[in-house]
Amino acid sequence: MSEIDRIKERYERRKQLNSELYSYFNPGNLFIIHQRERQLLELLDKHGMNPLSDKRILDVGCGSGLWLREFIKYGASVGNLYGIDLLGERVAKAKLLSPNLNIIKGNAEILDFAPGSFDIVLQSTVFTSILDMEVKHNIAKSMLRVVKNDGIIIWYDFRYDNPRNPDVQGVKKAEIHELFPNCKIDLKRITLAPPLARAIAPISVIACQILEKIPLLCTHYLGVIKKR
Repeated sequence: MSEIDRIKERYERRKQLNSELYSYFNPGNLFIIHQRERQLLELLDKHGMNPLSDKRILDVGCGSGLWLREFIKYGASVGNLYGIDLLGERVAKAKLLSPNLNIIKGNAEILDFAPGSFDIVLQSTVFTSILDMEVKHNIAKSMLRVVKNDGIIIWYDFRYDNPRNPDVQGVKKAEIHELFPNCKIDLKRITLAPPLARAIAPISVIACQILEKIPLLCTHYLGVIKKR
């Protein structure tokens, strides 16, 4: 079985997860979303991507298009937004929810775009679902190929393994540097551990805000990768 087939199996198993955990009505999940949103907007501004109206953006592993719709909220133009996902079911859902977005089904190892096509290339929790290093390297190379020389790659992914989900393997800082050699990499630890956020946020958002300041309790890296 190829790694592509194994990835498809992993996402098929994820359908069994409790969708309420990721609902906007779940206080813990809402806290995580707002925390990530604040940090993302700060990074975009810091790295010269404000305003977004003229920026071409590609989401690698776009799923149902959630991040692309967020970028519209931040000021990006619909015609400049592109997404690719391996799973036809997710692409169909993205097109149903956002018919004006440019969403295609495909393997991100081979991005069918001209070199330097995008100002921003994004990946969110894609690399932790890929356990084959060759596939990871191929996707990283493709992302670097299609981002402009003065563009940025946005990285958001787990830094820890998920003890409850063997299909997720955390990506450490050293591995990110290996995947994107000779690049400038600006990483921040964010996202209060979801079990903590879900347990505490319904009681006290302020407590969550305090705990998120403790790096060891933050499960993800959010960062910007730039060509040198």
